[in-house]
Amino acid sequence: MRKPFKKPKFTEWLQQALVLLGSSYILWIIYGLLISLLLVIGRFSPAFGIFSSISSLFIGVGLAKYCDLKKTTAPVNLYWAVNKSIPLAVLAASSIVVFWFIFMALASLLNGEAHKIGQFFLYLDLLNGKINLQTTRELAGWLFSYANVGLIFMLLMLNTFVGWFTHALMLFQDLGFTEAKEKSTYALSRNQASLYKLWAFIFFEALLCSSVTPLLTPVLYVLVSALMFVSYKSIFEINTNSSDD
Repeated sequence: MRKPFKKPKFTEWLQQALVLLGSSYILWIIYGLLISLLLVIGRFSPAFGIFSSISSLFIGVGLAKYCDLKKTTAPVNLYWAVNKSIPLAVLAASSIVVFWFIFMALASLLNGEAHKIGQFFLYLDLLNGKINLQTTRELAGWLFSYANVGLIFMLLMLNTFVGWFTHALMLFQDLGFTEAKEKSTYALSRNQASLYKLWAFIFFEALLCSSVTPLLTPVLYVLVSALMFVSYKSIFEINTNSSDD
């Protein structure tokens, strides 16, 4: 007998994400430090920074699946999770970089600042005195500011052109883009309130990290990866039977 469909709540997703991160905290601490390093390097090249941060975000979705499966009778190894996640993560990150470059190039041309286009690939602003920021928070804010903007840009791109669940459906159910996008759109129509609250939370946290808590930017990326997975799981795995009715 099928259980009735239970619409998940944002608070449940947040709680589940925190529990998932806590269950393998050593892995996530290491991954957060790796993201931090990539973000610092990316300050010299926005193209590389955006690519590495967004790809890390999507690879993190695969890591969340790995951590979740560790608690079941069918665990997988870490190599499987990373290897399976990389191709789609690279594709998604590359698409974001291309769109970002187009918008940035058009803005630079319209403002009569065509010389700034090259800075998208190599930006040596660090050599112009910005390293002399007074506090750790100011330095972190300068280093990670683009990453928080990138997270907001990614959120807008997902919800405008791709679909919040599309990546996870392609990754875990091996669906094509069109079918995954259709399923993602349908899931949105049935869970609008929870998803809007989730997106507002991510948007608010990205703004907060841009100004007040920049050092927590890598933590936010890790948390968003976990949220992407648990929101997908609650609808397409836990409620898979009833949601198809």
